[in-house]
Amino acid sequence: VDVALEEALNMFGAGKPRNRRRQEEGRWQWPVIDWRRWIYSLAGVAVIAAFGGMIVIALDQPIDRVTVQGRFQRVSPMDVEQAVRDRLHEAGLVSVNLATLQRAIEELPWVDTASVARQWPRGLTVQITEQVAAARWGANGLLNARGELFLSEARFIPPELPRLTGPNGAEGLVAQRYFAIQGRLIEGGVRIVALRLDARGAWEIDLDNGVKVRLGRRQVDERFDRFVAAALRLVVQRGAEMAYVDMRYTNGFAVGWRGGTKVAAVDEFDETSEG
Repeated sequence: VDVALEEALNMFGAGKPRNRRRQEEGRWQWPVIDWRRWIYSLAGVAVIAAFGGMIVIALDQPIDRVTVQGRFQRVSPMDVEQAVRDRLHEAGLVSVNLATLQRAIEELPWVDTASVARQWPRGLTVQITEQVAAARWGANGLLNARGELFLSEARFIPPELPRLTGPNGAEGLVAQRYFAIQGRLIEGGVRIVALRLDARGAWEIDLDNGVKVRLGRRQVDERFDRFVAAALRLVVQRGAEMAYVDMRYTNGFAVGWRGGTKVAAVDEFDETSEG
């Protein structure tokens, strides 16, 4: 009986000894941490941070000199320096926010771009580029060569600038057309003194010889090309006798003479609604 019981136990595995080593290997254990290495690493980081802080403190000296450079006609270097000092707020040479200073300077009248750099040990250098007025906008505004309105109420307006007018927000559109056509007119012997875009979208040019050129609302580029090709020479030669040239026709143009007569060199008016 004992032999049979032992064989039965051996058959079902009850009599086998347990593998304690395998059970111990499968049990989760806390990882071993080299605390000494961690302490040394943290101490090293703290030393480096402290050393870096000491360097920053040593270099962050008070700013006592502001040098302003550039070609000045409208901008005052004293105004630029004052704008810088008003925004230092006791910041040192390292802690000062150069981008904030740059934005403040570029808000000054007639300043186009500004760059600010540190000048060791206690100074700042400011480089200024002034705006260049390319045209007049409305009564007292000034546009730069990019068609941007940089002054809406200018105290001084160069008299040689052409006057551009149009609806609010149309500065860039009117300036773009002015820059596109002025060169061709100068080559032909006349200059633009005024360019208008009215509320209906109609264009009109005033030339320096007193002649007005009506381009209307539609096919403006094509009409201007036709004016240069067919009417510009006549305007240059007989401008003193002419009041206007109307290009709002299908295949030609009409001339209004200063004596009051009107001669049309075409058969059909293209924009009767414009008058």
